[in-house]
Amino acid sequence: MNSTSGATRHLDGFEATVKDFWASRPRRPAQGRKIAGVAAGIGLRYGIDPIVIRVALVVLTFFGGVGPAVYLLGWLFLPGADDEVSPFEALLGHGGSATSKVLTLLLCAACFPAFGLAFGGTWLDGGGLIGLALVVTALYLMHRGRGHLNRPVAARAGTFADPTAPEPGTRVDTATADWDALGANPMGWHLADPSTPVPAPPPEEPERPPQQRPRRRRCVSKVTLVTLALAVITAGVTANVLDAAWGPAEVAAATLAVLAGGLLVGAFTGGARGLIWFAVPTAAVAVLTSAWPAGGYPGGVGEIIETPRTAAQLDHTYERTAGAIDIDLTELEMDERATPSGTVPVEARVGTGDITFTVPRDADVTYDCTAHTGSAMCLGKSQSGVSNQSLVGRDNGDDGTGGPRFRLVLETGVGNVEVRRDG
Repeated sequence: MNSTSGATRHLDGFEATVKDFWASRPRRPAQGRKIAGVAAGIGLRYGIDPIVIRVALVVLTFFGGVGPAVYLLGWLFLPGADDEVSPFEALLGHGGSATSKVLTLLLCAACFPAFGLAFGGTWLDGGGLIGLALVVTALYLMHRGRGHLNRPVAARAGTFADPTAPEPGTRVDTATADWDALGANPMGWHLADPSTPVPAPPPEEPERPPQQRPRRRRCVSKVTLVTLALAVITAGVTANVLDAAWGPAEVAAATLAVLAGGLLVGAFTGGARGLIWFAVPTAAVAVLTSAWPAGGYPGGVGEIIETPRTAAQLDHTYERTAGAIDIDLTELEMDERATPSGTVPVEARVGTGDITFTVPRDADVTYDCTAHTGSAMCLGKSQSGVSNQSLVGRDNGDDGTGGPRFRLVLETGVGNVEVRRDG
């Protein structure tokens, strides 16, 4: 790396900045990498802690899903520390790269599902475009402000393929006068003249005792303190003032945006590294609660386990913020006066936890099961994953129509939903 080359170059305009970025783009180092060295290369190029780059990629993975696509692009278009060109350029035959062509083709193929994740619809509409715009803007600003630092030196041409080198197995004629076993230029030898006196070596200086440096006291940076204060204020305002319109996911996302801003400022000022430990769990909360509706799930925390035997003992609505709901309807006696329509409607909702309903073997059940993050198994149908849709159906049992009728609407934000028959 060369920290002074091009240090005085003045970049005029957007086009000049982009051209200079491509000419002096980061190189992926062989040491300090976790996967391919993309984050380490960008961090070393612009004098930023690589951990900040890695956390930003993780946040971009949750916030719009663009993180894997950005990493793959960096792997394809950033050359290695000892490479002539990037893996994609080497695939086109423009130079040599340590990345094999087979791996490069696999990386190109992986870009299709990665970009599909980013732009195919996530928990935040348009998050992929926003994340990609943030990446481009951050790279542009970093190169404008720090492009003169640690400018890489291009690898020597012919490092991987020297067209003048003889083919393996070619016999070399050693009888010629210009043959040299060392492959050196005979005119380049500089032998000492025996008549030239050899100067005496300089006197050795006495060894100095090592100086003990005072230990620097590590303290929390001002950027970290200010960012944490703003994050707490943001979480409090969005959770209380906007409680009717914002759910837990929106509160976590707003708090994460404040922490991300602090990390970005700290990347240029050399502080705020401790914000990573707050940003990662906040991002996880934002993803896990992304399916929660505005206002959240009421009902408190705990378990509801009931086996109602009469219509009076049956609550038609069960709710829990966190916990479990387990209702057994096999011993329920149908009362035509309490259910004049003949169908018993029951709803159950839980924010984080499981919902289990057990119905009689001969019951006619119409169900609407939703597990936004988790799995739903309702009378022979099942689905699992993240951001699931409702599982809707009707099941009359093995005996067909004629038994007790139930209409179940079950929903969990994070957890499992199950409707099963007795026995």
